Amino acid sequence: MNTILKNVLVIGVMLTGFSFYAQNRNLDNYRQPDQNGINVFEAPKDTTSTFDGVKVRVGGSFALQYQGLDNENSGAIPLQEIGTNFNLATANWDLDVALYDGVNMHLRTYLSSRHHNEPYVKGGYFQIDKLDFISKGFLEGLMNHTTIKIGHMETNYGDAHFRRSDNAQAIYNPFVGNLIMDAFTTEVGAELYYRTDSGLIGMVGFTNGKLNQSVEKSNGSTGGAVFLAKLGYDKQINEDLRFRLSGSLYNTGYAPHVYLYSADRAGARYYSVMQAADATSDNFRAGRFDPGFSNQITAIMINPFVKYGGLEVFGTVEISSGKGLAETDRRNATQYAGEVIYRFGAKENVYLGGRYNTVNSELTSGNDISIDRFQLSAGWFMTKNILLKGEYVVQNYNDFPAGDLLEAGKFNGFVAEAVISF
Repeated sequence: MNTILKNVLVIGVMLTGFSFYAQNRNLDNYRQPDQNGINVFEAPKDTTSTFDGVKVRVGGSFALQYQGLDNENSGAIPLQEIGTNFNLATANWDLDVALYDGVNMHLRTYLSSRHHNEPYVKGGYFQIDKLDFISKGFLEGLMNHTTIKIGHMETNYGDAHFRRSDNAQAIYNPFVGNLIMDAFTTEVGAELYYRTDSGLIGMVGFTNGKLNQSVEKSNGSTGGAVFLAKLGYDKQINEDLRFRLSGSLYNTGYAPHVYLYSADRAGARYYSVMQAADATSDNFRAGRFDPGFSNQITAIMINPFVKYGGLEVFGTVEISSGKGLAETDRRNATQYAGEVIYRFGAKENVYLGGRYNTVNSELTSGNDISIDRFQLSAGWFMTKNILLKGEYVVQNYNDFPAGDLLEAGKFNGFVAEAVISF
């Protein structure tokens, strides 16, 4: 009965939200969840207000893949056989609310994901772009350039997370898979942004460094702290040319467990690859790489972005170091990725793209390994809310120790994906 009641309540709220669809669903200072949100990084800072009372925007996204991948390794540990078929459909439910002039709330729930078939909340936050709730025009000159975010939320480390697939929200990603070292985590914290009219943007933030919130002590502490920083320049130089360059820092002291490269509980896109034949559960992170910096980490990411007409170039340079609780010395990992996209058509509704991604890391065993991936992609926006895309991918695992599951590992093949987002 409780399950039925929950489903009825969810459906009822969603149907209520659909009644807003015929009205103006745009919010101030908000990244659109459709084709209009592509190549938007931080939520825009609007110069005029359209607030005329509390507005609730109910949205969602759905994604389904048809996968045809094959995998192999040295044979020391037999791999699970995989074939061609559909993956589990995934779905998100988004609730965005304009609570006051310059104050928004965002909440995302994963209704279905690879790792959790049942609904659970990803996270949410308050976004403050005005302080008029204190008094009209309070610190207006400062707040014209300032944004404050507070919540249990996705941290703004690097620019790659703005282009990644977030469970069913895959409309911003021109490919099917995310990066090999997929930097993404949700933590309780706050971020302070300042932007200038010339295109400079700066951010500082702090979080408690915890994915799973708890007051229980581990090794004498309930948690640590993470310092976040970003400095960037983003400018539409002329009608055809846009240039953006940013550098980001994610730095911890001690934390009970750092999840920067393993926090995506929705799971990786390449289902069941590189899994042992006798595995008793799904390795939902398969296809990605976590260097295992579980207690201390310092990570720097640099991202250049250039768009000229329909041509886009986006890059990632990431340098990371850290260690686990039992380690005395820090280890290093580096990641490089470059992607080129060409969008064409009257509304740039068709695109072709390619990405090369490589990771080098030292394992806890002392072995130096590398992983490389090549992706070719094509996509078609049937409407601004519907995207069909396909990808050919090949990923190689190099220099893994003898007897390791990933020794001489490789997977390759195609994945087609349909995405709806509104």
